[in-house]
Amino acid sequence: MQISDTMITLTIQIGVLLFAVRVGRRIVRYFGIPSVLGELVAGIVIGPFALGRVPLPAFPKGLFFVEKLTGNMAVSPELYAISTIGSIILLFSSGLETDLGLFLRYSLAGGIVGIGGVLVSFISGVAMGALFLGYTVTDPVCLFLGVMSTATSVGITARILSDQRKMDSPEGVTIMAAAVFDDVLGIVILAVVLGFVTLIRGEGGSFNAVNLIGISVKVFGIWLGFTVLGLVFSKRIAAFLKLFKQSYDFSVLSLGLAMILAGIFEAYGLAMIIGAYVMGLSLSKTDIAALIQERLHGLYEFFVPVFFAVMGMMVNMQDILSKNVLIFGAIYSVTAILAKVIGCGGPAMLLGFNLKGGLRIGMGMVPRGEVALIIAGIGISWGILGERLFSIIILMTLVTTIMAPPLINITLKIPGSGVKKDGMGEDSASASWEFYSNAIASIVMDTLLNNLKAEGFFVQMLNIDEGISQARRGDIVLSIKESENTVQIETAGANMNFVKMAMYEAIIELHFTVVKLKNLSYTDVLKKEISGMGGAVPCDALELIQANCIVTDLKGETREEIIAELVQHLAYKGKLDDYDLVLHDVLQRESIMSTGMERGIAIPHAKTEGVKETAVAIGVKKTGADFGSVDGENTRIVILVVSPLKRHTRHIQFLSTISAIFRDKEIVERVVNAETPAAVMETLHG
Repeated sequence: MQISDTMITLTIQIGVLLFAVRVGRRIVRYFGIPSVLGELVAGIVIGPFALGRVPLPAFPKGLFFVEKLTGNMAVSPELYAISTIGSIILLFSSGLETDLGLFLRYSLAGGIVGIGGVLVSFISGVAMGALFLGYTVTDPVCLFLGVMSTATSVGITARILSDQRKMDSPEGVTIMAAAVFDDVLGIVILAVVLGFVTLIRGEGGSFNAVNLIGISVKVFGIWLGFTVLGLVFSKRIAAFLKLFKQSYDFSVLSLGLAMILAGIFEAYGLAMIIGAYVMGLSLSKTDIAALIQERLHGLYEFFVPVFFAVMGMMVNMQDILSKNVLIFGAIYSVTAILAKVIGCGGPAMLLGFNLKGGLRIGMGMVPRGEVALIIAGIGISWGILGERLFSIIILMTLVTTIMAPPLINITLKIPGSGVKKDGMGEDSASASWEFYSNAIASIVMDTLLNNLKAEGFFVQMLNIDEGISQARRGDIVLSIKESENTVQIETAGANMNFVKMAMYEAIIELHFTVVKLKNLSYTDVLKKEISGMGGAVPCDALELIQANCIVTDLKGETREEIIAELVQHLAYKGKLDDYDLVLHDVLQRESIMSTGMERGIAIPHAKTEGVKETAVAIGVKKTGADFGSVDGENTRIVILVVSPLKRHTRHIQFLSTISAIFRDKEIVERVVNAETPAAVMETLHG
């Protein structure tokens, strides 16, 4: 195949994948299922074992047909390479989100629970391969089954804990702490296993304890060495990156460093994702970590879903539905669930939790999700896993991720405390603040999180789709959720005074910012410039003006009376859903800054939930009224514009259009002297 043909095929494949993963995400979210599973299933559906083999014009064997397989992969090397970038970005982001301080200093419970979950899961996974597949415990297949059992996708649990207001409960705090240990230890075990696989292959399958210890020390040394160097020089790395000034520049270059380190780790016989994770971990405590995450979010949304879809495309549905795969997959999945429940819940019960608390913690660590899929991808690309074993791992990931939410909810709804003694933080409290709009809530949220970072808190976005964040410093843990117009914070009761003070300071800071903004002279200058500017007038914007919403003889004498009269007229014509709300919102906007322009024109306006469609009323006051106009003249023409708050409208376009029309003094005079609404319409349409 010519390179041009390869590029054409790859381009179309990526385009189809992007649509497929978005559709898959929307469908599963409707049922409350994590979006990663929608992306995975989308790949299965359009992959080479399903719709991807359906003949199409220019693709007689199907869009995703591969003429010659590379290893055990059912997708082209080019497509797999694109997906690998997604796995690097995902693990780089995971490293940026890791609270290293928590890993090093957090409570004994979090560390022991995390270690227990990893060890029991790894041993049980290895045992499954040895007992049911007939391999030795040192076989790479068994070792990979063990590594994949260790993964935990805590983002799913975080959403459930937040919804149930349990994020700051003893169980919630312990789960979040254990997840950090789980991630780091899982990466280390993966590094050791890959190093061991390299050793076995290099020596023709020979093995002894000395070699195992040697390769473990070597691999652990490489991982630890690069990690320590990264942490020691993290501030210097950040300072170097900031030399490029623009945040997008140094954010992209930080990803470049992650890719370089990923390549180095792969060259040493380790996985690329380990190098990417180490670079993210190195930058996690720097002042640019959060900004890097924000700036790379677009790349994340492009590449990471493609990775999960490609993982799904390598699943052969005939294999996954076969009797042997279903039986072993079910046993492996149940074992994976029990391993976390026992490995995490058991140690928790030795550290102050009762049976209910231990069960909640164990269930909270069950979801496998993203990391398990990445490890599975490494296994198949290294030739360790065949199609059937890969299908079994996909089945385990699906089962644990789908089953975890209802199981966690059931354990959380069991009445009673999860601790053996009182005083372990059960006094969870919650406070919420409702703001005027989504925009204000988002600004308050951003200000609050920035202030917490300045206080030394580690702030982590746990679920970007649900707006769930967590801020931690020492024993203070805050669960912060933004939804619609509301910001909600959950924490221990003893921390609530701190929470309210933090919110108070954030609001005061924004208040001062608004006051400074209001005192700027730019507003009057801009109003004059807008009034004096011409330009093309879009005719479609004028369609919003209707003759029955024009009043040629306004009765009101003051600004407030005239606005109320026009709002009442719109209500009388059936244009409003809530008269009082619309009037309130328009007058509130007017109180912030007058909408009086020049040449006797005023354009009071607002976005409000009191209307479903943009509505316009025009009123003429021949004797004029004081609207605080820029040029000091009384206002004779008032154009009232109200638009829905949460819908796409032509609000600003109409304001621009109408101000451009009334720049013409002749039009102003003709409208003022018009006797009927029809005459006004004729003048405006020229």
